[in-house]
Amino acid sequence: MQLPKITVVTPSFNQGHFLEQTILSVLGQNYPNLEYIIMDGGSTDSSVDVIKKYESKLAYWVSEKDNGQAHAINKGFERATGNILCWLNSDDMYMPGIFSFVAKELDSSKAMILAGSSIRYMETEKGLLTAAHAIVSDHDELSLKDVDYLMQPSTFWTRNVWQQVGKLNEKLFYTFDWDWFIRAEKLNLLIKTTNRTMSVYRIHGIQKTRAGGDKRNLEIIDLYNRYAPENTAIFKKLVDNRSRMNSPVAKILRKVIRRINTQTTDVAMLKILFPELRNINNARLKGIFGAITG
Repeated sequence: MQLPKITVVTPSFNQGHFLEQTILSVLGQNYPNLEYIIMDGGSTDSSVDVIKKYESKLAYWVSEKDNGQAHAINKGFERATGNILCWLNSDDMYMPGIFSFVAKELDSSKAMILAGSSIRYMETEKGLLTAAHAIVSDHDELSLKDVDYLMQPSTFWTRNVWQQVGKLNEKLFYTFDWDWFIRAEKLNLLIKTTNRTMSVYRIHGIQKTRAGGDKRNLEIIDLYNRYAPENTAIFKKLVDNRSRMNSPVAKILRKVIRRINTQTTDVAMLKILFPELRNINNARLKGIFGAITG
């Protein structure tokens, strides 16, 4: 029985210092039915040289100006012929053996999304900082309209899903993946979760999410206005009062609350600092706070 074809699209722009690790994490899967597409946005660094090094193993690649990351990914999927689809940004990596696992977990004849766990990874002067992100409990507790709890590089879906949900919204710069996941959830498509660690999500100084600032917050406000307007005012309040959430008082509260119940530390802290939020559902408030912290 032939394994389903998996198409991976990597959008990239001036990430030559990370790109080779990303490519090797895909090719190193040694998956026999792989279609790998790299869409470079016209990089001026070493990216093209890195891509050419592996072009014999690529189904397609191009380096040309695009209209942003979502546009690059959409162009890549226009060429995709796989039964299972995913994209991997050029600063992230897959864990070993993931494609074979995905092929077993997804029924390519159905409309299914598989979402796994991830490791957050940051290089600092003091060494490596890592944190595991377990997806199953978040999926049971949270709603995508409150927070994007899915780890994008650990998410795979069947072609049927892409056909039903449609392309990524190219007007969005920071939240196009979250917007796409919400649209899938609204169609009641099956989201299957696993705590298997499927990817390494790299955090670094020039990472788009970390550098987004006010522009990212404005996109989140727009997204809430479209899908969950009841969250907009709460999100704005928390964003406008980030200094209070990071104050010495808040740090003391976190320490005290953590000793009592490690599961509700941030939610309990917020409800003490902002009494007007005390009637907000814990999971919803946790989700909105998660949207701020990224």
